[in-house]
Amino acid sequence: MKIKKQKVSPRQKMINLMYVLLMAMLAMNVSSDVLNGFTLVDESLTRSTDNISEQNKMLYESFEAKHKENQDKVKEWRDRALLVQTESNDLYEFANTLKTLIAQAADGKDADCTNLVNREDLEASSYVMLTERNGEKLCVAINKYREFMLRQTNDNDSLIENSLSTEIPNENNNPLRKNWTEYHFESMPAIAAITFLTKIQNDVRYVEGEVLHELYKKIDLGDVRVNEIKALVIPTSKNIVRGSDFTAQIILAAVDSTQRPKIFINDEMLDTNNGTYAVRCDRTGEYTLDGYMLVNDGSGTETRYDFTQGYTVVDPTATVSASLMNVLYAGFDNPVSISVPGVPANKISATVAKGNARINSDGKGGYIVVPTKVGEELKIGVAARNEDGRSQSMGEYTFRVRQLPNPTPFIEYKDKDGHTQRYRGGTKLSKQALMSTNGIVAAIDDGLLNIGFKVLSFETVFYDNMGNAIPLTSQGASFSQQQKDMFRNLGRGKRFYISHVKAIGPDKVERLLPTTLEVIID
Repeated sequence: MKIKKQKVSPRQKMINLMYVLLMAMLAMNVSSDVLNGFTLVDESLTRSTDNISEQNKMLYESFEAKHKENQDKVKEWRDRALLVQTESNDLYEFANTLKTLIAQAADGKDADCTNLVNREDLEASSYVMLTERNGEKLCVAINKYREFMLRQTNDNDSLIENSLSTEIPNENNNPLRKNWTEYHFESMPAIAAITFLTKIQNDVRYVEGEVLHELYKKIDLGDVRVNEIKALVIPTSKNIVRGSDFTAQIILAAVDSTQRPKIFINDEMLDTNNGTYAVRCDRTGEYTLDGYMLVNDGSGTETRYDFTQGYTVVDPTATVSASLMNVLYAGFDNPVSISVPGVPANKISATVAKGNARINSDGKGGYIVVPTKVGEELKIGVAARNEDGRSQSMGEYTFRVRQLPNPTPFIEYKDKDGHTQRYRGGTKLSKQALMSTNGIVAAIDDGLLNIGFKVLSFETVFYDNMGNAIPLTSQGASFSQQQKDMFRNLGRGKRFYISHVKAIGPDKVERLLPTTLEVIID
């Protein structure tokens, strides 16, 4: 991860300068004064580390306190803070263990790294950190810890990089090109190595505190700041059917979903986790819901917010209408629209008496009703499902059932523009149009209904020059060959008749049509 470096903090500059100065003096002469200087620096760093540790402890306590107040809101950041604590303690204790090992290598088993006797020992540091390869492990641990801390926050990247850097100086200050372990621990007096490890411990606690501060600030980072707070009542509907429930959600306009206010209706606290209020509505009329909320403002003070909401209770009602006609026809798929004010279509159901009809949804919010008995009344029952899933009757609606009326026979043909036309007789029909059609059609086509029938048979009647009638019968809807031959012999102004049309409709009732179609040749 490439981080753009910024200026080193004054504190870090001071520590680095002190350590470099002592190292320079050490290079000239390992005198008692120099060794005393390392001891003083180590003691100063230890005091500074203890102070930072105490501050970090207070931060961890603040995380715990916040977590007890609001676990949903704080859990993520508190858990991350505990991970920071674990990683920091591991690296801190590792450095402390290395200090003890160096002290024991210099003074023996009972050595005290805070009161070193053989401070000038040049072998102890090299043995523990190079020969035993602990310096290598320490460098890896610092790099791993630095990357972990960088992942926790993006606000102090340069501070973490500089405080926990394992880069070695440039060639001018490192002519022998030593690695990080050799540069800091090879042939170093024991007190110098211990002081450097104390500096690492100080850096760990310092970085730990900075990351904790950033995590603590993020607890409230997603909070919305507002300059006005209102109490709101959000009803599922303001129009309530008698016998149903009035349901409403009572909230603040700027609500914190992890901290619920206390809600009071008629001075009694509402027992709810999500602010939902419900009351049974058994009488029609205008009603008002009044109450108030008590909200903790964070300082322990409760602030009151009043609210009011009106709603209307109405009698059960529904609208049922035949989409294409005023009556229902037996044996026919009658489209019917059913609606209930304030209720979505997917919560409405309709039923009919068994044996009298079938009713099914058309998949588009409407219904198809197929009555089976002519002359009887058909009742359609309507019900609506409430928010709680309970079904409530919206009433019954009565329709008269009739047989489908007789269709009208006609000849279908294409005009010069390719449009389908229906010839119903009484006017002239071109011989070309007549010869282009295959037969006749029967349908109810009155501008409202358009119901096709199947033609079973029909008869054409022609008259010769002597006035004699020539009847020709066709089985089915198509003209027979004899009939077509007669058409070819018809001149302009001649006419013939189509009668005795038998047809069957969607109700499966066969009927003889009383209509006679007069065809006049143009």
